[in-house]
Amino acid sequence: MVTDVEKPSASNDVVLVHNGSELDGVRHEDDLLLAKLGYKSEFRREFSLIETVAFSFSIMGVIASVSSTLSFPLAAGGHVGMVWGWLIPCPFVLCVAASLAELTSAMPTSAGLYYFSAKLAPPKYVPIASWITGWANVTGQVALVCSIDYTCAQMITTAITVGSDGAVVLSSGATYGILLAILVSHGIVCSAATRILARLNLFYVVVNIGTTIAAIIALLVCSDGQRVSAKDAFTLFENNTGWSNNGWAFLLAFTSPMWTLTGYDSAAHVSEEVAGAARAAPIAIMVGVGATQLLGWLVYIAASFATASIPDLLSGSLPLPMGQLFLDVLGKRGALAIWSCIIVVQFVTGAAQGVDASRVVFAFARDNALPGSRWWKRVNDHTQTPVNAVWLVMFGASLCGLLGFSATALASLAGASVIGLYTSYATPIFLRITSGRDKLIPGTFHLGRWSSPIGAVAVAWVAFINILLLFPPGQHTNAKTMNYAVVIIMGVFIYAALSWVVSARKWFKGPVSNLSKGPSLEEKGHLSY
Repeated sequence: MVTDVEKPSASNDVVLVHNGSELDGVRHEDDLLLAKLGYKSEFRREFSLIETVAFSFSIMGVIASVSSTLSFPLAAGGHVGMVWGWLIPCPFVLCVAASLAELTSAMPTSAGLYYFSAKLAPPKYVPIASWITGWANVTGQVALVCSIDYTCAQMITTAITVGSDGAVVLSSGATYGILLAILVSHGIVCSAATRILARLNLFYVVVNIGTTIAAIIALLVCSDGQRVSAKDAFTLFENNTGWSNNGWAFLLAFTSPMWTLTGYDSAAHVSEEVAGAARAAPIAIMVGVGATQLLGWLVYIAASFATASIPDLLSGSLPLPMGQLFLDVLGKRGALAIWSCIIVVQFVTGAAQGVDASRVVFAFARDNALPGSRWWKRVNDHTQTPVNAVWLVMFGASLCGLLGFSATALASLAGASVIGLYTSYATPIFLRITSGRDKLIPGTFHLGRWSSPIGAVAVAWVAFINILLLFPPGQHTNAKTMNYAVVIIMGVFIYAALSWVVSARKWFKGPVSNLSKGPSLEEKGHLSY
């Protein structure tokens, strides 16, 4: 009979004994829980609670993300789109975050979402549930890296245009070149040892919060004389979307908060590098999402007061309307000063997202689910991080960046990343409140009797928002103005479906324990812990 027991060691660590033998690397309580989930520890646990919270918060990069997506609420409602288009989705996103925090606390592993699906699905459907969730998450992660870094490149081109008084306007090719340089620099940063990555997040969060507060104050103080009234800031509605129905047009404003409020599953994906992961990871998810929602709303309120004319802002010559707003309010020098800080925030947000995406790729490859998995699941002996997976993410993001030669296709990438990520969020939550209702052994963070109703709201919201994000920006569309998110998502779905039918269904069994040559989760009827 197979037994897992704890035996005392000379230190305060815990040593796991499996079939009478000590398991390599299992010398920490977190490693013990990880081993019970089926994996041996391969990373150094050097993220503290505060560093994990900083990572979860920084990956959403509130001021940079708002600056990247201001065009959506501006067109979809103007002042109402900015203020209420941000606030309304927040409680629904909190439901998604709370459900994920509960799952992460119970099963803190880098595999994250697709492991949750495997654990909670009926035994017969473990492989397909894991496969769908994993591919949706990988797609969203890589697309989000590209979307963040391409916007960072656009921010740099905006600064160049402002600095040259409009004399220098860089082409799409030059912007793509800047993107490649950013991706290479992020590849180097994300390949660093866990200790360095953890400390960097403290710097990230200081820059992020400091720049956000500075932007709010600057917009409110320096717009004196051109500020709109409180009534207009909160209630003036303008539809510039191309949709005749104002109610539907307003819903498109949700794109901004949904794009910003992504990536908070990062706390799950770095949980194998976190000390006290079952407690720290869910706290990081909830604090990160809550703080981003609050600060993002304050930024949009300040922007709404400072925006004298919605049409003028939308028709500005700069690639990003937020850059035009700062230029109008602060003048050239002030705009460049705050914009430079926002560029730094966007850069570190991309770096954090690169770490997150690489852990997802590593974990999926660890279970042999990716082509060339034996390369992507390797952990570098020197840094103890998945360096190969890091560079695969950067390469994938560079391919996605080719969409930047079409402004419409690039805008569609934001929607595709949200759809991919939120689909991977909703799948294990749906399984949690259906087939997995009695399977989950709660961790330190759990929702109790509220788990099912909160999960139901989360799943319903994701279903709604995924459909919404597939619609084009205007009522009448053509090849130049259509929403290509459906093309991107369907392309990945078709590939995943065909590879499943042709090959993967014959060999992919879901997450496989790497503690021994033992059977998969499906064959064991799930790991018990």
